[in-house]
Amino acid sequence: MADDGERIEARLVGRIAEISVSDWDACAGTDNPFVTHGFLSALEESGSVGGETGWLPRHLLIEDGAGRLRAAAPLYLKAHSYGEYVFDHGWAEAYERAGGHYYPKLQLSVPFTPVPGPRLLLRPGEDAARLREVISATLVAAAEQLKVSSLHATFLPAEDAAALAEVGFLLRHGYQFHWRNRGYRSFEEFLGDLSSRKRKAIRRERREVAEAGVTLCALTGRDIEEKHWDGFFRHYQAISDRKWGTPYLTRSFFSLLTERMADRVLLVLAEMNGRVVAGALNLIGSERLYGRNWGATREIPFLHFEACYYQAIEFAIARGLQVVEAGAQGEHKVQRGYLPVETVSAHWIADPSLRAAIANFLKRETAAVRNEIAMLVAESPFRKDGCTE
Repeated sequence: MADDGERIEARLVGRIAEISVSDWDACAGTDNPFVTHGFLSALEESGSVGGETGWLPRHLLIEDGAGRLRAAAPLYLKAHSYGEYVFDHGWAEAYERAGGHYYPKLQLSVPFTPVPGPRLLLRPGEDAARLREVISATLVAAAEQLKVSSLHATFLPAEDAAALAEVGFLLRHGYQFHWRNRGYRSFEEFLGDLSSRKRKAIRRERREVAEAGVTLCALTGRDIEEKHWDGFFRHYQAISDRKWGTPYLTRSFFSLLTERMADRVLLVLAEMNGRVVAGALNLIGSERLYGRNWGATREIPFLHFEACYYQAIEFAIARGLQVVEAGAQGEHKVQRGYLPVETVSAHWIADPSLRAAIANFLKRETAAVRNEIAMLVAESPFRKDGCTE
């Protein structure tokens, strides 16, 4: 493959350990912690992906003739559709009923992480538009070479989605919930932007958690010890057992997270009578706080909201972070200041008949999604005379 006379070579690798930390992170950047070498390697080395998990790394590298990494993409060969948060089970079932084989497929994403962020990772100083063209076309070529049914790129920034659409990917729209910092100096100042009824409701929820005897602490960096992860993992397992049976993340993943990116971790622990009863894991970006995993072994009214939403808002205000991303699903987030934000994914489908059926479905789904967003925005808890963007 050539680029303005310069030779460019593409290859797939089965382990991110085959790429140096400095080279990968030069392309990934520092804004989004989930696409860094530290996070992705922790998933692989902990056994959370790879092996029997159904997530087999096939990371795409774009190098120049001298072997210098110019672009990359976190890519996985999948044997199922779990852990993705953009659901295509219906597509798979329909294709199988028609006599096709939907699996294996390729997934361009961060495993178990519904967080928007770059997927076409480009080294700064390169011709970004040209490299996006190259890596997008190479992804299609890789899918064809591997003879997979499809390739799915999830939670994309607009520029990545546009580049993939140019080479034949179908775009799919969804939404999740984000809180925006409007220059607040305190949690109380944030509450002042809400309608009186919503403001009182949040204060009551926080008060009931405190009156139940729950105390919360927020740990970052080297303050997070193995005993904290032991407690958190028990609660994470408890939630996983109730929801889907087996937790995606192994215990060693959390230790590796502290080892490799401790300063980007925020662990909120809730205690009663000196014992941890719940916890919430967040990752810290350059401008955003990302709420990720929650675990609890006791049902305490409003504790989930306190640990996952209100503690995150307080931390973001204190750090001057601009956004808290609370992830997909959960319309209850709107009443707590987290408003819907549109997300986009891109899907390359090999079979023309399946592609046509999915394209028709996506037209109808997109209209429905945007209608849902409009209805949720209309339920905003912010005062009508305040800023509600």
